[in-house]
Amino acid sequence: MGASGNAIELEAGGRKVRLSNPDKVYFPERGLTKLDVARYYLAVGDGITRALRDRPTTLERYPDGVEGESFFQKRAPKTLPDWIPTAHIAFPSGRTADEICPTEPAAVLWAANLGCLTFHPWPVRREDTDRPDELRIDLDPQPGTDYGDAVVAAHELRDILEELRLRGWPKTSGGRGLHVFVPIEPRWTFTDVRRCAIAIGRELEARMPGRVTTAWWKEERGERIFVDYNQTARDRTIASAYSVRPRPHAPTPSRAPPPRPPAA
Repeated sequence: MGASGNAIELEAGGRKVRLSNPDKVYFPERGLTKLDVARYYLAVGDGITRALRDRPTTLERYPDGVEGESFFQKRAPKTLPDWIPTAHIAFPSGRTADEICPTEPAAVLWAANLGCLTFHPWPVRREDTDRPDELRIDLDPQPGTDYGDAVVAAHELRDILEELRLRGWPKTSGGRGLHVFVPIEPRWTFTDVRRCAIAIGRELEARMPGRVTTAWWKEERGERIFVDYNQTARDRTIASAYSVRPRPHAPTPSRAPPPRPPAA
């Protein structure tokens, strides 16, 4: 680790990445600095790279820490190094953008230097940005429910997926919910995949009446787990595994499997 003025250099995978203002406090409640965030991403470099590899990725940036202003950066900045690839993506509005596609831990560290706390990858790879290779199911606890309720729903969801000869990989959301990522062949459009998410959600709702809902209007959901099928829409992304979430205690979503639900 080298230093230059008010900046240092960190090494990731054989690349040196400059980190400016390493002592800037990003999480005042815990006293975590920009350097702490960078070192965290170095520690989980292999894991987060697997989650982001070759995926167009939106950067959620907090240049002055979690108590400062933030913004989502969809377009790759002009200062992007030539060793970080991009992908051309199209939004429902008709607009397009070239987003970064991290392929190595150094790319994650480079984004962290820009104040990126959370990485939001698309469910596609840069080779084909019109056909998802992941079906993402968001189990979102509504008021009156909690993480434990999401775990119970996730186990019932697993049974449904197994019947369809699919396998889901759960991760925590960094909040109270669970995300289940299901690898699929990149053969279908975003619309097709969203319809699949709706069908699976409704089947889960039918098997767990009173405990799971697909109701879109909040006032109709009640104290149930909401299957947010709209997370499969073309312009929606989910925070990646290992991303730092912009909350005072700096939680991080994990791919660790959820605990077994309590016995009935």
